[in-house]
This record gives sequence, C-alpha cells and structure tokens, in this order.
Amino acid sequence: MASIGPGQNVLKLLLLGIVFHVVFIASVFDCYFTSPVVHGMNHHGSQSRGEAKRLVLIVADGLRADLLFTPNGFAFGESSPTVVAPHLRSIAEKRGAFGVSHTRVPTESRPGHVAIIGGMYEDVSAVTKGWKTNPVDFDSVFNQSSHTFSFGSPDILPMFSKGASLDKVLTWCYDEEAEDFTKDATTLDTWVLDQLRILFQNASTDATLNSQLRGDKVIFFLHLAWEYMQNIQVVENLVSQFYEDQETSYVFTADHGMSKIGNHGDGDPDSTRTPLIAWGKGIRGPLSDSTPTSHDEYSKPWNLGHLLRRDVSQADLAPLMATLIGIDWPSNSVGVLPDIDPTRAGYLAPLEGEEALARYSLVNVQVLLEHYLVKHEMKAAHAIFYKPFGLLEDEELGVPARIRKVAAIERLIEEGKWYDARRYSMELSETCLQGLRYLETYDRLLIRAIVVVAYLGWAAYASISLLPPAASLSASRSGVVNVVTIATLLGFWAAFWIQNSPWTFYVYVAFPCYFWRESCSRGVPALCKCVSECSPTYRNLCVQLILVISALQSMVVAYTHRSIWSAGYVVIGVLWPLFTWPSSLLSQNWKLVGLWCGSCIVTGVFPLLAVDKEESLPSILAGGGVMLLIGAIHLYSSGQNVVDKSVKISRAIQMGLVAAMMLVTSGSVCSLQARAGLPRLNQIAAWLILASSSVYPFISKVRHPSQTSKIISFFLSFAACFVILSISVEGLFYSAYTCNLLLWIEIEALVRNSDSSNGNGSAADQQLSISYRFRADDIRIALFFLFYVQVAFFGTGKSFYLEPVYRLVPIFNPFLMAALLIFKIVCPYVILSVAFATLNARLHLPPFSLFLVALTLTDGMTMTFFLNVTDTGSWLEIGQSISFFCITSLLLVWSAGICAAGEYLMGNTLVDRKSTKVN
Repeated sequence: MASIGPGQNVLKLLLLGIVFHVVFIASVFDCYFTSPVVHGMNHHGSQSRGEAKRLVLIVADGLRADLLFTPNGFAFGESSPTVVAPHLRSIAEKRGAFGVSHTRVPTESRPGHVAIIGGMYEDVSAVTKGWKTNPVDFDSVFNQSSHTFSFGSPDILPMFSKGASLDKVLTWCYDEEAEDFTKDATTLDTWVLDQLRILFQNASTDATLNSQLRGDKVIFFLHLAWEYMQNIQVVENLVSQFYEDQETSYVFTADHGMSKIGNHGDGDPDSTRTPLIAWGKGIRGPLSDSTPTSHDEYSKPWNLGHLLRRDVSQADLAPLMATLIGIDWPSNSVGVLPDIDPTRAGYLAPLEGEEALARYSLVNVQVLLEHYLVKHEMKAAHAIFYKPFGLLEDEELGVPARIRKVAAIERLIEEGKWYDARRYSMELSETCLQGLRYLETYDRLLIRAIVVVAYLGWAAYASISLLPPAASLSASRSGVVNVVTIATLLGFWAAFWIQNSPWTFYVYVAFPCYFWRESCSRGVPALCKCVSECSPTYRNLCVQLILVISALQSMVVAYTHRSIWSAGYVVIGVLWPLFTWPSSLLSQNWKLVGLWCGSCIVTGVFPLLAVDKEESLPSILAGGGVMLLIGAIHLYSSGQNVVDKSVKISRAIQMGLVAAMMLVTSGSVCSLQARAGLPRLNQIAAWLILASSSVYPFISKVRHPSQTSKIISFFLSFAACFVILSISVEGLFYSAYTCNLLLWIEIEALVRNSDSSNGNGSAADQQLSISYRFRADDIRIALFFLFYVQVAFFGTGKSFYLEPVYRLVPIFNPFLMAALLIFKIVCPYVILSVAFATLNARLHLPPFSLFLVALTLTDGMTMTFFLNVTDTGSWLEIGQSISFFCITSLLLVWSAGICAAGEYLMGNTLVDRKSTKVN
C-alpha cells in the first residue's frame, strides 16, 4: 500500500482545489451566458405619431396566467369570487386582446422587468450585480419616452431611473418597511393609487407638469400587488378622467409567475407563464378563435375558448409598447413584434392598416440587424480566423446578403405588397436572431475544451497524492515538459490578447497547464511504479474504476430523478452488507446490521416525497418531537456512564430550547395563516431561541464523555432551526439523517476491524500511523461520503420555501431571507462534518485522509454537468442545468469545509488519533 509522499503538501492541495473550483464556476457563464448588452447601435422606430399618445403599463408582481383567467382560480373559501378580476376579464372578452407572456429564467422581478421594458434577456448572472439600484446599462422604452411616471416598489423602480436621461423617468416608491409579506397588501396598492391621483391634481396648478403629462409619447408605469386586480379599474378611471380622450393604450402583465406552493425563481412552468391583456387606442379587440385552435389543455379551463389567445415572449412587449406610442425601439431589444407574422392576428390595429404593419415589421428587422452588425464588427475585428454568419454575410456581386434582403423588403412596401413584406420581415428577423445566437456562442467550443482538459488535469493532479512516491522524470524529459507547458500557455495568452478575450480566459488556461505539467513530471513515474509492482490492490482498481464511474453517473441522474437517492440507500443499507459481508460478520452483529438497514430504509423514504410541499404544522411539530425523543433516548442510554452532571444539565437546556421553539412556531404559523401578521413577541422570541440554541455548543464549557455525545449536542443545537424554518417534514429528515450517520460510523468501524482481524490489513494499518496508506476500500467510503454530502441537500427537496422565513423576517429583505435559507441548508452539513471527523478517528486515519480520496472523484460529476448545461429548451431545463453545475462545482469547497469544520468542532474528543498527521 502506498503512502502520501513527503513532498505532497495537503494544505496546498486543498487550497488550490478550492480556488480552482470557485474560479471555474464562472466558466459556465463565459461559455453559456455571456452578457447580451453591447453599445453603439443606431436607433430605429416610427418617425410619425404613434397609434396612441400615451401608454399605461401595469405589472402585477408574481401573477400566474391561470390564476387570473380561470374561474374560481383563487380558492380562498366560500367567499371567494367566481371571477377574481371581473374588470380585466370583461376587457379580454369585449374590448381587448389577451394571451400568455412566456418568461425566461431566472423568474425573478429584476430580469422580468428588464425583458418587459428593455426587450432583452439579461444573462443569468446579472441578478448578482445588484438587486435594485444598479445603473441601467441597457436601453429601455422608458429612455425613449418623452416622460415616464412610475409608481410602486422600491425594489423595481430605481433600476430604471438611475442612469436614465435627466428628469425623464420620475419615480414614486413606498418605504421598504411597508413590504410586509405576512399582512394584507391592500395598503401598498392604495398608496400607489393615491400618488397617481395626487400627480393629476398637482398638474392643475403646475403648468410644467401639466405640459409634460399632456404631451405625446408619455408612459405611466405602475407596479402593483396581484391580489387586488380590481384596482386596475381605478387606474383606468383616473387616467380617463384626467385626459378626457381616447388616446391611451393599456398593457397589463406580470414580471413572473408563481409555483403552486408560492415559490419562483426557477423554471417551473407556472413561474414562466404570465398573463397579458392589452386594450385601448391602437389595440385590436377580441377575435374569434382560429383553426387550428389557439388554446391547449392549459387554457381550456379559462372558458375563453371562443376567443383568440395571442401568446408572446416577454421581450416582445417592448417593441409592442414602443410601436403603440411611436417612439424609437430600445436599441438592445431582441423582441419580435407580435404583428410581424401575417398569418396570425396580433395586438395592433393601426389607423393606416396593413401598410403600417408592414413598416413596423421593417423597423423590427432594422433594430435586430443593427444589433447584429455591432456584434459582428466587434467579433470580426478581433477573432483569429473569423468565420462570419453565412446567411447574413454571404456576398453576391459585392453586396452582403443582409443589405440585399432589407432592400427587398423596402421594395415590397413601395409596391404595396404588404403581406409579402411582413412575411419576408418575419423570416429575416428570425435569421437575425440566429445570427445573434451564432455570435454569442462563437467561443463556446474553445471554452468547453479548456474546461474539460482542466477538470481532467485536476483529477490527475489530485491522484498523485494517492500514488506511492517515485523518482521524478529525467532532467531532459522534465525540460521538455516545461518547454511544452510554457509554449502552450503563452500561445493561448497571445491568442486571447489578439481576440480581446475576457481576463478570465487567461486564468482558465493557466490551471490545466499547471495540472498537466505536475502530473507528467511526478504522476507518470509513480504510475509506472504501481504497474510494475502489479499489486492485487491495483489490479482490482480497474474493476473499481468501472463501479466508481457508474456510481458517480448515477448521482448525476439523481439530480433530476430523486428516487435514485432512495435506491442508493437500498444499495448501501441492504445490498452492500447482505451480498459482500461474510456470513459470520452478519450473524455476530445482526442487531447493528438490522439498525443500519432500517435507518437507511427510513432515510431513503424522504427523497421519494413530493418536492412541492404545503405548510403542515403537525409535521413540523412531529419533527420537533422526534428530535426531543432522540436527545432523551441518548441521555437515558448513556446515563450510567455520565459522571459529570453538567452534561445532563446541558442536554436539558438544549431540549428546553427546542420545546420552546415548537411553542413559538405554533403561534406564529396560526397567526400567519390567518393573515394577521407576525406577532412582535413571537418574532423576538424566535430570534432569541434560534440564536441561543445555535451558538450553545460552541460556547458551552461542557466536556462530553464520548464522540457520540458531542454529535448529539450539535444535533440538538440546530433542531430549533429545523422547527422554525421547516414547512413540513424537514425536521423528520434531519433526525433520520443524523441517526443514519451515527450508525455509519459504527458500521465502517466494524468492517475495518473485521478486515484487520482477517489479515487483510497489515500491522501498520491496525495501529496509529503518521502517514496515510491508501486502501482500495477507501474509495467506497469516499463515495459514501459524497453520497451523504448530496443527500443532505436533496433529501427533502431544495428547501427554498419562503413561508417559514416569514416567521422571522416578515418585511422583505432578500439578503437576510437568503441567509436564513442557507443557514438551514448548512445545518445538516455540520452534523456530517463531525460524523466524518469521528469516522476518520475510529478508522485510525489522519485528518483529511479519506477526503483526499473523495477529491479525485468529485469532478466526474462536475464535468458531466458542465457539458449538460443548456441555454435553450424549456426554462426548467435551463435553470436546472445551471444550478446542478454550480452545486457540483462547490462540492469540493463544501467537502473541504466539512472536513476542516469536523476536525475543529470535535476537538479533544478525537482522542484515538492524537499523534497522527498527514505529511
């Protein structure tokens, strides 16, 4: 068996691995989600007066399309109205147009509003750039209006006013403290309506304001709560009374939808389908349904099947609004006017009829083509061996295809062939979008290759720590390796400099160059030595390699098929002991094996439960009760061995805090479900109990008599968290997961002792050693560890429910809310960390030894997820592919933190391994 050579610095390996994986998380955005924002485009738009003088844009926060249109969509009891928004439904049926606006991930307020108002889809990482006050670095319909008057949330309005033209976008925001999600939102909408009413009243005494309001190309933007859609009738009445004309267009939509349990942000279909209703000047009214029907199973329950459903993509709303009031289109817009397709009815009813629709279609082409030209020229100026997009750049008689095609559309319009002009414009618009897509993904193949080579290089580099030390390559061969490495690195850097590539590209290519240099210099001799020895252990590694790859890929599939986690518990809890253990070992330890099997089966039930959970107070309290029971059972079973009464007192204090949290949570849940808000006393008590319980084991001076006793102490310290922040069965899972980890320690110790007694381990393995000696069985333990790392996250779903957070933070505070959710996710990892540290000690291994084995395995999953990332297809697929890659990329960081935290937290209880170390 090989030991880690003295030249291998474990701390260096860990730090380098963490830096590498954190840096390469950014590669997914450089590869798949580069920012679409560029500058330098000329504006295009209608040079004449628009179809209407002004536009009222109303955006409901988080409204699903089906909840608005379906009769009895809101089941609030017998008092619920059959039609939740009679005024809007009347508009859709009698004087407006309706449909579904399809959003993209992330289904959050910021990207949703950017798509509606800017006509573009931000890259996914843009959400991290700022929540509400970041400067506007893209164009929008607000920037092109004469004046925009906006009212509503402080989370939305500032991002369109900061950076806009001076005094063009005026905002009225209510206070952040007013956004209490546990109370009735009527007051927020009332505030918005009052401010709009006051604005109109002030215009009667302010000549400048009156002139601004009565000018052309004016936009009113109102961000409202979806619960009170009857307020839209009030808005329409206020506008009509002030202007006393019929020159106003109205657009009602939502920034994103909401899943059935009230969450959003992901690609859930209910989060990506929002309602769209348009009416007023310039809008084509209701039309009979077409053949084939425009409705599907989703919209059949709406009872609107006799009317045409007109769907759009969310970014299409920006060109629609710009056309209605006759302003230039946002220069960054990639939206397509719904009326560009001559084969289906859209939203516009222009005074000039078909000719106007043809000219608007030409504007759509000009905007998209201008966008394409800027990106094309930027890429052509820097890319080496640049290959242009053929459908737009193919030249005939020295004239690019794009110029010929635009000229053809203009000629069709002059000849009065408006149908053909629209059809040709639609085809050219689709070609422009393909060209933009081509340019945005131009460097994708190169980045993919660099990332794959880097991950393989890291696996090879990390594997050196498990191979026996061997002589380095000869000086001549080592020199060749160095020369090739430097030449490769400098060659890539030169190419990146010529192509004006992002600075991250320089960093990406440096990692694989270093990894492969080290692997070739030190890994090749070590590998040759292993092969020459032909040890049975290494021959068996070939078979184990196949099993390892199968296990890792099974975990990959388990990210989308959660039942595989349950199957994994059956494998490790039932099949592994029954089919691989000696019969004598089973018969002599049948009680422990029975507990292990039962624990795995119980814990394996949770991944089978539905991810979408409704709030259940009985389940929450049941979880708290089981956690108290575990503490009581351990205290009773170890009572005879506990000499220091301080341990009993400490355990009683912790269990008392859990019981108190159960009482506070019961009162808070009942109050919130009644929409009565969060009682202040409950909020203060919950924070005090949570803080006290969480920090108690870290500040307690109690000396625990055993490792299990200390693990139980940490378990109870986070039990309060799993009471106050649970929506259903999370507390029960936390209890089952902890018990399963405690049994895992005993099972692995039993197996290792059995191997040693049967002569499968040397005398050195049975005693404390100063260096780690690799054993083939350690690969299985490392896989088990990776399994537990992921089950801690996926055991009961993602746990990103906001309802429990309202028991602590009723006022909207995104960062504090996110911190609480992250804290809840981290808690099981604390238990895993102390259990894994204890396992290392029970197996008489140095710190981080088993983690070094896991280190070589993690990127088998990471690389697969990177290649599976997609920015096309359903929004659910896009969102999941990103999150899965990020989760696996952070596995190393999590795992390293788990090992380090476990060693620190267990402290002097790991007495079995005082003298061991890793070189």
